[in-house]
This record gives sequence, C-alpha cells and structure tokens, in this order.
Amino acid sequence: MIPWVHLDTGSVPGGGTDLRLMRRGDEFAIMADTIELMNNRRSGSEVALAAMTCARLQDRPRARILIGGLGMGFTLRAALEGLGPEAQVVVAELVPAVVAWARGPLAHVFAGCLDDPRVDLQEADVNRLIQAGPARYDAILLDVDNGPEGLMRKANDRLYDNWGLKRARWALRPGGILGVWSGAPDRKFKSRLQRSGFAVDEQRVHASGRGSGPKHVVWLGTRTEGQAETRGEARGEARGDARGEGRSAGRPAGGAGPRGPAQGRRRPAR
Repeated sequence: MIPWVHLDTGSVPGGGTDLRLMRRGDEFAIMADTIELMNNRRSGSEVALAAMTCARLQDRPRARILIGGLGMGFTLRAALEGLGPEAQVVVAELVPAVVAWARGPLAHVFAGCLDDPRVDLQEADVNRLIQAGPARYDAILLDVDNGPEGLMRKANDRLYDNWGLKRARWALRPGGILGVWSGAPDRKFKSRLQRSGFAVDEQRVHASGRGSGPKHVVWLGTRTEGQAETRGEARGEARGDARGEGRSAGRPAGGAGPRGPAQGRRRPAR
C-alpha cells in the first residue's frame, strides 16, 4: 500500500488542533491528529448539502449564499453548479493554510472554482459574517467541525446552540434555508432547530456519493415566520452576543472556519 505523505501543516487561529494536508498517490486528505476531516474521494454528502439547497432556490435567480468552511471546495462547486449567473456565494474560511492549499496542492480538486466571479472568499469567522446584518442571505450552509457535536474547536459550538440558530435565522431572508452537515444523527439538535423557527427536512446521504458505504446527515431548515422571536428580538440577541452579552455560560469567544475547525470530520485515519 502506498504510504501517506505529510505535505503541510496549518495552524488554527485562536487555538485548536493543527490541520495536516496528507497525500497518498492521487488521494488527498485533511487531518487533525488521527481524524480525517476531508478526503477528495468521499464528497457525496458535501455535494448534497449544496445541491439540495440550491434546488430549493430556483425561484431566486440572484440568490446570495454563505458557506461556512472552504474545505476541499466540494460544497462550493456544487453550489456554483446549482445557481444562476447572477447569484453570489460568500465563503468564510478561518484557516489561512486551507486557502493556500486550495490554490496550491489542491488546485486540481478546486478546478478553478475560486476564480468564478460569483465567489467571494473571505478569511473570516463564519459566525461574524452571520452577525453582520439581518436578512442578508437566501441560504447559509454550515459544514463546520463535524456538525453539532464538534471535535475541533469549542468556539464552533456557538453556531449550533440556541443563540447560534437564532442568529442564523435572523441573517436569513424570509423562506431562506439553513443547511447543516453532520457526521452523525443528532435528535437534540434537530429538535433545537425546529424550536428556533425552522421547518426541518433531515436527509441521510452516502459519503461516497455512490449509494454505498457510511452515511452522513444533512439538515435543511427553511425559515418559517411567526415561530421564533421577532426580528427586533433576534437583532438584539445578535448584537448582545457580539458584545459578549447573552452568551451561553462557559461558551468561549472565537469563531468557526473551515471544515476542520470549520470543517471537522469524523473518520479515523486509515
């Protein structure tokens, strides 16, 4: 068997487990310790996250989407394929090395999608972009830190708790979609998502994209009206949290980013 070769290491701003870019022949993986966060041969659920969301946005030719985490670009590429020429896709990536890999050793995987004029790639905490203003996005796609049960970085939990879901709803336009990827089912999170003012569709998707092997979970939450706080209340909560007020006890400040710390995965290294 061809051995894995360590190509590079990326530090996570604000702390957290370093990410390592690995290669074995034509197979690439982003890893944290012994956990495989992403692999260019297993992208089915990442593609599905964007494809299923964009299929529900066909009546919005100028849709504006926020993607939390760049990873290997599979969600981004699927979003670009499913959106029209007047759409915009904002990608928040916390780890600078992940952006560098996308333009370097993983450039063939990205296949030029970062040069698409619809793409706005920002080295930023996705949580800060969510808090930037109300009704800014038609969809927010989160593929961050293994889903609601994060592995990489405690600060990422803020995206999935009650406060984080209220912020996401506030940042969505009426009828907007919050798409969430997870390595495993989570009934508590699904219930929390429903209580936060979303009509939830849960899908199980094969990681390989070929109809076999392990499955991951994709939740599509459509913003409903009248089932959560009013816009004014949500705005106050978001502003209060930005000032450090109203945050859940013990929840550290910080951000989410790629799919390690902002794109965490789940598989043990092989």
